[in-house]
Amino acid sequence: MTASTRFKASAGAAPAGVRRGALGRALPALAALSALASPAIALAGDERDLFTRGLEAGPLFAALAALAGGLLTCLTPCVYPMIAITVSIFGAREAKSRREAMLLSTSFVLGIVVLFTTMLVAAALTGSLFGGVLSNRWVIVGIAAVFIALSLSMFGAFEMTLPDTLMQRLSQVGGIGYGGAFLLGLVSGLVAAPCTGPVLTGIILWIGKTQNVGLGALVGATFSLGLGLPFWLVGAFAFALPKGGKWMLGVKSFFGIVMMVVALYFLKTTFPALSSLAQPTPQFMAIMAGLVAVGLALGAVHLSWDDGGAGVKARKGVGIALTVASSFLLVASLDLPKLASPVPSAVAGEAVSPQLTWLHEEPVAVSKAKAEGRPLLVDFTAEWCGACKQLAKETFSDPRVMAKAAHFVAVKVDATDDEDPQIDAVKGKYKVVGLPTVVLYDSTGAERKRFNDFVGPDVFLAALEGIQ
Repeated sequence: MTASTRFKASAGAAPAGVRRGALGRALPALAALSALASPAIALAGDERDLFTRGLEAGPLFAALAALAGGLLTCLTPCVYPMIAITVSIFGAREAKSRREAMLLSTSFVLGIVVLFTTMLVAAALTGSLFGGVLSNRWVIVGIAAVFIALSLSMFGAFEMTLPDTLMQRLSQVGGIGYGGAFLLGLVSGLVAAPCTGPVLTGIILWIGKTQNVGLGALVGATFSLGLGLPFWLVGAFAFALPKGGKWMLGVKSFFGIVMMVVALYFLKTTFPALSSLAQPTPQFMAIMAGLVAVGLALGAVHLSWDDGGAGVKARKGVGIALTVASSFLLVASLDLPKLASPVPSAVAGEAVSPQLTWLHEEPVAVSKAKAEGRPLLVDFTAEWCGACKQLAKETFSDPRVMAKAAHFVAVKVDATDDEDPQIDAVKGKYKVVGLPTVVLYDSTGAERKRFNDFVGPDVFLAALEGIQ
């Protein structure tokens, strides 16, 4: 059933008081990245992805996530071998003093910082395009295809490299001197692009949807520092790195699994059947986490395609498939609203079901609210809107909120397909300029509260107070 058939737009005027709108922010679907980056794939212990949590816990948390992503990227086969050679090129090993070596290394890292910070600031500045673009299913399919291509590259299906002529030209940039080291840092990010892609692509999408320039600059800088830290340690202190080897192929397999899970996560917004098996129960999540562990034990990460014959290849292939499928279903289950729990009855002392129910036809809800003299709750949501899902999962499913809002006429407007003229009409009627948007009206039709971002149950309960 399409969004246009789920509700029909009302051509009437919006309830009185609708005069304000703020640019909403939607969070991207990258739960798989943080889930797989945690020890032992401890997905069941965390309900939101690392970057989403970073927005809620503060910029420091998100910056640390980007720093970790940069460090992991540096351990891939197309970056790690560059470290010693690159340090020699910008002259840190020939420096006359430790101070000079540190300054040369710092100049090199600053070049990396400027490159990637500029990228992410640009993504934030153009982020207003993301919400509308991501409502197009073919754009979502295209993004998923990019992640699948990155995944297959990490699994060794093909190599993502720059043309040899361009590589040779880039390798001639820089030289001894602070300016040369800085320029070399700039171009080294381009040389490392095939391996930065799996992490950086996801971060760019996330920053583009947050539209937060300051956060984009912070995350870009911390990602760059993570990527540049090994270069700085080797250049400034002649730090001896472990020898490259099979462990780097494990890092590539890790990124391949992450990218495949992210691709499936994007696709589920367009093809909901992909996540139809997901269940928001602790038992289901524990089973999926166990299957992830089984997949890893089979060899999803630590085995190499070249380790042996058909048996080894089959083990790794089955391990990857099991890890990807289980991780995806686990992440999808974390997106689902919590199961409603009974609310104690103050009168009879018996458990009763929460009374908040959702309509899906906006004109029906408005007419019902007017006819019965009840307040109105309008929730604009979309499949690609992470904060909308978080509201449904944590706020609207909270037993206290469900009981407190029982006297409201509640309607959900699915704005996933914002090319539908009926959806566009309803959004215009309520002055919606971004998702999520939740609007509360009292029984007279006056707007009492509007939310354009995720709010927890306690904040929402306070907003409901006194609205009759």
